[in-house]
Amino acid sequence: AVPRTRILATGGASHNKKILQVLSDVFNAPVFTIDTANSACLGSAYRAIHGLVAERNVPLADVVKLAPELRLAVTPTPGAEEV
Repeated sequence: AVPRTRILATGGASHNKKILQVLSDVFNAPVFTIDTANSACLGSAYRAIHGLVAERNVPLADVVKLAPELRLAVTPTPGAEEV
């Protein structure tokens, strides 16, 4: 089975439920957010750490295990994919 798509929204727009709902409906996928300021910097830091451990074949998934937990913000409106 193919895993379902999920969207991670960060930044200022991630605080607007109406924008998140549009994303969810358009892509027919749940939208998650994280409670972290400067999420782009956080992502860059994880990639840098991953680069440092690359020669040991450490997967990125292992590097980000301590990342903030995702919070489900919205789910697709039933029937939205038909529109």
